[in-house]
Amino acid sequence: METNMEQRQVEPIIQLTDVRKIYKMGTQVVKALDGATITIYPNEYVAIMGPSGSGKSTMMNIIGALDIPTSGTYVLNGEDVSEMDDDELAGARNRQIGFVFQTFNLLPRVDCLANVELPLVYAGHSRSKRKEMASKALENVGLGDRMDHKPNELSGGQRQRVAVARALVNDPAILLADEPTGNLDSKTGIEIMHLFESLHQAGNTILVVTHEEDIAQHARRIVRLRDGKIETDERVENPTLA
Repeated sequence: METNMEQRQVEPIIQLTDVRKIYKMGTQVVKALDGATITIYPNEYVAIMGPSGSGKSTMMNIIGALDIPTSGTYVLNGEDVSEMDDDELAGARNRQIGFVFQTFNLLPRVDCLANVELPLVYAGHSRSKRKEMASKALENVGLGDRMDHKPNELSGGQRQRVAVARALVNDPAILLADEPTGNLDSKTGIEIMHLFESLHQAGNTILVVTHEEDIAQHARRIVRLRDGKIETDERVENPTLA
């Protein structure tokens, strides 16, 4: 109870209120999200789960400022992003969200340092500042000795660590990971979840979208979606500590 009381004394970092997302496909109307309300506080570690078509990808896109709701409100770290235009959404993404994807999304022809620097280019940092910040981010994920390697010279787990470093280099409010272990073997997946645990312990707010129960059990809270609605939202009593 003390943790909940402490959380209520700080502002939520994510606040979705009665969010609906409706798509029209010909004559058919699809309710991808149907009245979702969720509050997430700084330094929470949350897994979002659900079967195919449950709405978890739509929720991820809205939380990640990749899309806006049809109705309802979304406040991200004090910013109302519900009605932003494309340029404003891009700005919110760059400032607030660090993305980690299943497929890594690294540039194959440049080295790790250049891959991690990319968000800093968009943010307008000088070349020397970019190199300094990217080097520190790679060191923080245990790749200080791989900065000049290209992605094809790394293992899958190392490539995902580069992706995590890139996601964190701008010091975003939220790390949003979409199936982050989906392309990794089980041993390497555990290593990535160990890294996420370290990031959580360091104070980062982490959201993991996954269909794997064992991955979700690393989180401190699991939100389960079904048919566009939040079915359950529960604390994890004994999280798996990788």
